[in-house]
Amino acid sequence: MNNAEEKPKRKIIHIDMDAFYASVEQRDFPEFRGKPLAVGGSPDGRGVVATASYEARKFGVRSAMSSKTALQLCPHLLFTKPRFEAYKEVSQKIREIFSRYTDLIEPLSLDEAYLDVSEDKMNIGSAIDIAKAIKDAIKNELNLTASAGVSVNKFVAKIASDINKPDGLTFIGPSKIIPFMEALPVEKFFGVGKVTALKMKNLGLFYGSDLKKLSENEMQKHFGKTGKFFYQIVRGFDDRPVNANRISKSIGAEDTFENDIDDIEVLKKEIEKLSIIVYNRLNVKNKEGKTLTLKVKFSDFSQITRSYTFINYVTDQKVIFENAVELLNKIDLENKKIRLLGVTISNFYNEENDIITFRQLNLFDDFEEAD
Repeated sequence: MNNAEEKPKRKIIHIDMDAFYASVEQRDFPEFRGKPLAVGGSPDGRGVVATASYEARKFGVRSAMSSKTALQLCPHLLFTKPRFEAYKEVSQKIREIFSRYTDLIEPLSLDEAYLDVSEDKMNIGSAIDIAKAIKDAIKNELNLTASAGVSVNKFVAKIASDINKPDGLTFIGPSKIIPFMEALPVEKFFGVGKVTALKMKNLGLFYGSDLKKLSENEMQKHFGKTGKFFYQIVRGFDDRPVNANRISKSIGAEDTFENDIDDIEVLKKEIEKLSIIVYNRLNVKNKEGKTLTLKVKFSDFSQITRSYTFINYVTDQKVIFENAVELLNKIDLENKKIRLLGVTISNFYNEENDIITFRQLNLFDDFEEAD
């Protein structure tokens, strides 16, 4: 028997708030209720959407979408500026609700977290009942809705929370994990962006059952280090614990383009989009960093990074954008096309002793593909 199978099954809940920023705005401002709303961006077409209400999502408006595109999809779309202090305050209240049931809480952002309720503080026993209680408390006390996924590992719980949004609760028990993963479309796998999904489909890989046909070496050959992860998870293996002490050492965003780009003005617009996303994430995490890193992957899959360390901590989106563009300008782009850009901020201030810390980003850091 596999050693992992001999271990007691964990009880993992993934809680994901529904359209969090937009829902807080609609709760606090009646004029936004029931209307398509974008948090972030602007009606003049500049900037990008941070979060869209469900009314806006019906028109195809999504986070990280340019305001210009959002307006084309939904001409009567309303815009409002993010209020990060308000979101942080609500997030803290949500965290207090979580802590009634467990101390094993791993926040991923202001609006989502993993909870390990294998040993819950209120001795309820059932992870499903705990998830219901948390959802009810969020609705009754904060007038907001959340969706929950319940399973025995983090990966499946996270996917489950997205199945019946908004205000959903989905349980995927041990006996259901393998058939669930086999039937799951590859684009639904956490960590698979639009470009990776397209690559998988070009290889004839459309569902988890297709991924299972490849050996671990074949998976790594096609998809690098994440190939090993996909090989394991499609078989139901995910032994990552809920990490209550998870500390962000770098925050960033990247985008892989559907078509390789060599137009410098287009690249600058992409950097502007990424810089806004990174700036918003820094605000959400209440972080200030000194080191800016630009990641560039070329059409031949070669990759370089260029970094700049400021004297003071970065607190301005324009500074991120302008210096990332300056880093790009210093790279020889003659006869080269770019397939991926990434912007990250690291070298954070440590409030206790101002220790400078670095860590290589991986799939589960605060780093997401901006699609």
